[in-house]
Amino acid sequence: MPSDQILLVLSTFPDRGKAQRIAEELAVGRYAACANVASAVDSFYWWKGEVETANEVLVYFKTTVERFDAFEQKLRELHPYDVPEIIAIRVDAGSSGYLKWVTDNCLP
Repeated sequence: MPSDQILLVLSTFPDRGKAQRIAEELAVGRYAACANVASAVDSFYWWKGEVETANEVLVYFKTTVERFDAFEQKLRELHPYDVPEIIAIRVDAGSSGYLKWVTDNCLP
């Protein structure tokens, strides 16, 4: 599969436990081949007319363009936020073996 068919999807969560549970469910369900739960990040954002701050956990998901719609639907279903961050970035290049592995492990 060409590299531009692979997506890196970013999403933040309110705590490590929720991030881990959701990351595992998306990987086990093969919505994503891999999910990396990162360290806490400090977030500053507008919400309902005011600037908010939060300590959140960032997760990096690896999935495919073909699997993205199902991935997004499942993530929205599981995510505790009203408007979850779901940002998908196409991969321009990468190890061919790794990209094949992502493709092979994101099954409908």
